[in-house]
Amino acid sequence: MQFADDNDIVSGIKSKDKSEQAFKILVEKYQKRLYMHIRKMVISHADTDDLLQETFIKAYRGIEKFREDSSLFTWLYRIATNETLNFIKKKKRSYVFTATDYEDQLILSLKGDEYFDGDKAEYKLQRAILKLPEKQRLVFNMKYYDDLKYNEISEILKTSVGALKASYHHAVKKIEEILKEE
Repeated sequence: MQFADDNDIVSGIKSKDKSEQAFKILVEKYQKRLYMHIRKMVISHADTDDLLQETFIKAYRGIEKFREDSSLFTWLYRIATNETLNFIKKKKRSYVFTATDYEDQLILSLKGDEYFDGDKAEYKLQRAILKLPEKQRLVFNMKYYDDLKYNEISEILKTSVGALKASYHHAVKKIEEILKEE
């Protein structure tokens, strides 16, 4: 069986005899995009790898529930986003009684990240993005870095296009203000 498109991949995973081969193709097709999506939110390479693995495990286990009323890409992004947001909530709870908060820790880890190869301007931009509220940061990353359309983001985050446009606009304004201060 050839896996020419996402429908073939989903059918392949659902069929027990082609499941492993189809799942491997699914991972190869979406691994890099999902990795970068998650990485922009959690910064840590190790945490990103863990979350990416959890995303694919959830997708594999939940493939029977995939109704195909959205694209496979959207469904995977939704899983990755939810896994990432849940992870961030847990991390934030562990920082409740410390002198630093989770965003400050992300900024510190960005500076020491051996995988971050950006220049000084990119570093400043990443710091500014990490200072955004979680929802604005997510929307900004999905629009700016992942180059997703508002209707795709709306489907992934289950929110209106108008709310997304407002979040993105506020995020851009806050980033501009933060960069002016530095």
